[in-house]
Amino acid sequence: MPFQISLSGVDAASSELDVIANNIANSQTSGFKSSTADFADVYATGSLNLSSLQSGEGVTIAAIQQQFTQGNITQTGNNLDLAISGQGFFTLKDATGYYYTRNGAFSVNSTGEVVNDEGQQLQVYPPIVVGGVPTGNFNTGQLSPLTLQATESQPQPTANIAVSLNLPSNATAPTDAVFNPADPASYNQTTSTTIYDSLGNAHTATFYYLSTGTPNQWNVVTTIDGNVVGGTVANPDGAQALDFSASGAITTPATGAFVEPAYTPVNAAGQPSANPIALTISMTGTTQYGDSFGVNSITQDGYSTGQLSTISVGSTGIVSANYTNGRAVQLGQLALSNFPNPQGLAPVGQNNWAATAASGNVTNGLAGSANLGTIQSGALESSNVDLTAQLVDMITAQRAFQANAQMITTDDQITQTILQIRS
Repeated sequence: MPFQISLSGVDAASSELDVIANNIANSQTSGFKSSTADFADVYATGSLNLSSLQSGEGVTIAAIQQQFTQGNITQTGNNLDLAISGQGFFTLKDATGYYYTRNGAFSVNSTGEVVNDEGQQLQVYPPIVVGGVPTGNFNTGQLSPLTLQATESQPQPTANIAVSLNLPSNATAPTDAVFNPADPASYNQTTSTTIYDSLGNAHTATFYYLSTGTPNQWNVVTTIDGNVVGGTVANPDGAQALDFSASGAITTPATGAFVEPAYTPVNAAGQPSANPIALTISMTGTTQYGDSFGVNSITQDGYSTGQLSTISVGSTGIVSANYTNGRAVQLGQLALSNFPNPQGLAPVGQNNWAATAASGNVTNGLAGSANLGTIQSGALESSNVDLTAQLVDMITAQRAFQANAQMITTDDQITQTILQIRS
């Protein structure tokens, strides 16, 4: 009997050493979670006899428990390296189903999908698009692979320009009565900005400000690439009146904005090349104070074509593609997963877990919400293995193994003694 009991101790200590060895071997594996061996004593089954004491029949490994404590987060500088700070798992999918991981080392495959080293697709909530335009919201009822857009960002023609500046209240009419963009004496002040047509070509829009000589009254003439919009240089009938109150606030146009006549851009050969440019100019915020001219801001809503430059991932898991034209397009929001009992997940290798009946049903959600952690881009979660603790546990398990082995040796010696007595 002591032989069998000691043999169970040897087996249990050996199993614990297997667990410790696996922990140590994966001490540098990103997203790895260490395990511990839980022991349980063994007693003979049968009717309970309170009048006798049982010595027991040894020990067994009751369970190997996974420890889902947070690992250290290490910066990598790669935007597609992702780490979860807090609870939750990245959601992966391949032909066999869904898997879950804490290893956020991702890359892009030949079709533009974001995948792990095994080619499993990282799952996100897709953006909600209305009329071809993302709304900024995401469909949290659907999972889809995260795919990077490798195509160019389409241009957007300029439709709105907002100008905020101050015109001097003591200005007099230009000395040259005939407006000419090439003659600085025919206007008081000028500003300009770059705008874009429907093909993404850049054009220069310039605004010339002319005092009428009447207090608080100005005209503004708009040119695109040197061509007066709505008129000609000799007859700028496209001039827009700007009137100000005695307190310096703009009163005309009444809404602070005016619409310019459409301007048709031409190519180098003088032929129309893009759709007409129709501009709405907002002068809201423009004032007439003091004796100095100053520009506060000039903004416009157009942009040219752009190439994909970087991918960024926010703390809530929103993935955005950033283009060289300044655009940022939201590609999806990471779908994190969690379980009622993460320790019930089945490790399937390659830093992945699969759901089981013991883990409970998966719950998908957004990073930073409910019981889910936040995302850190350009970083990876290190293994949570404490090497010092593992080495101490190794020594303890080794001594338990040796003690049980010594017990087997002792039992063998006793058996030999008994045999010698009989002989």
